[in-house]
Amino acid sequence: MDLPPANGVPTPELPPPPPGRCHFWLPNKRRHCANTPIPSSQYCGNHSPASSSDSRRRVPCPVDPSHTVFEENLEAHVGKCPFRKQADALAAQPYYSKGINSGGGEAGGAVVTSAAKRASVHKLSEEEFWGLVVKIRSAHTAAAVEMRESYIAPDACDKWMKGQVDRKVPYQEKHVVQQVSIVGNMETFGLLPRGGAEDATDEIAVKNPPAAVEFGAGRGYLTQMLADCYGIKNIFLVERRAYKLKADRSLRQNEGVKLERLRIDIEDLNLHGVQALNGGQYLAIGKHLCGPATDMTIMCCLHEQHNHTEEKGHDKHHLRGLALATCCHHLCQWKHYANKSFFSGLGIAEEEFHAMTWFSSWAVDGDHSSQDSLEAEDLSSEGRNRETEKPDPEIIGVERIIRSIPGVERSALGFMCKDIIDTGRLLWLRSKCLDADLVRYVPSDISPENHLLIAKCRS
Repeated sequence: MDLPPANGVPTPELPPPPPGRCHFWLPNKRRHCANTPIPSSQYCGNHSPASSSDSRRRVPCPVDPSHTVFEENLEAHVGKCPFRKQADALAAQPYYSKGINSGGGEAGGAVVTSAAKRASVHKLSEEEFWGLVVKIRSAHTAAAVEMRESYIAPDACDKWMKGQVDRKVPYQEKHVVQQVSIVGNMETFGLLPRGGAEDATDEIAVKNPPAAVEFGAGRGYLTQMLADCYGIKNIFLVERRAYKLKADRSLRQNEGVKLERLRIDIEDLNLHGVQALNGGQYLAIGKHLCGPATDMTIMCCLHEQHNHTEEKGHDKHHLRGLALATCCHHLCQWKHYANKSFFSGLGIAEEEFHAMTWFSSWAVDGDHSSQDSLEAEDLSSEGRNRETEKPDPEIIGVERIIRSIPGVERSALGFMCKDIIDTGRLLWLRSKCLDADLVRYVPSDISPENHLLIAKCRS
């Protein structure tokens, strides 16, 4: 088809490319590349397949791996890469510290891709595979916390629930329900004052007003709700990507709001370098922090190297609390995971952890009508196809076993893996002397990614 297979998986039917366009299909944009093909090829220079008659090899740019260059031009390109200036400006910021939240300070260790995780699972013997399944079920029974349902819609968010918000602010009921419940759980847990916007503003004005730091902020509409409903005035939005239709303009129109958008990877963010946060308290929030972003966030807020700052005259606990909705556990990495000792105590090694993260993608495949299933990584589409594929006699070993497991059972195993991963995070927060809980904050038909990690510092 139009897309050269990168991993050996047959490409689904795609619409034909417009005339004079590169034949490479962009799955995230759901269209073909808009560039012009190079002579004697169906693809542009950026997407020319490795099997092309052009023997020159393209490699990722070390400044910004989102684009590639010919290997022989790499040295010259680095000096003039348009992203170089942006990278240099970021490195000069006082809050930039390369890899500070990468996970325990362990050197090296490449990211394990989903394809590598799948290949590792398929290499297991049948006995090893079923032994791992038994180990996961035993670990879930022994260690996973029993999560309660906590669907809360506080009175302070009434106008949002009824859609009575500024028309300039996008309103999608599915996302608003999730945002409202996150905020409601924060109020119930004691992170926010009870009552409507006016009561909240009065109470906050009397005490030290907390800032709000939204990690993986995207467009920033979770923070928009906090500002509208609870009078939060000091706002920091942490996001490495650029977005259109951001809440920034609407937030800046609120009287007294101070907004700073930090375009940086959470892995490299040192909050102690954010001068506007010095001496004050803040709430750390996040709606759907994908994979290792959750681990990086909790380490960013409670980094080991700053645990001794109290004796230097600084406020050790200027974090008031956090509320983080976890998701995309299939992207989790051992090198970044906060509580490795938890898994080690369960007898689960690094390779088994990565196998569990791959199994976790089955959880969102249980309901094939779920939009979240469509938004997951390539594994989700593969999982959907497993339900309808006829058994292939050429497929043997673990792959054949997996395809024979009913979808409901695969989904249940996937949810077990998610529960165990988030339990480890919960226990890590408790080990840092935080009061913490793990709840299901929305029904699974709203989103199967419905775990909320919530914690507050003990006063």
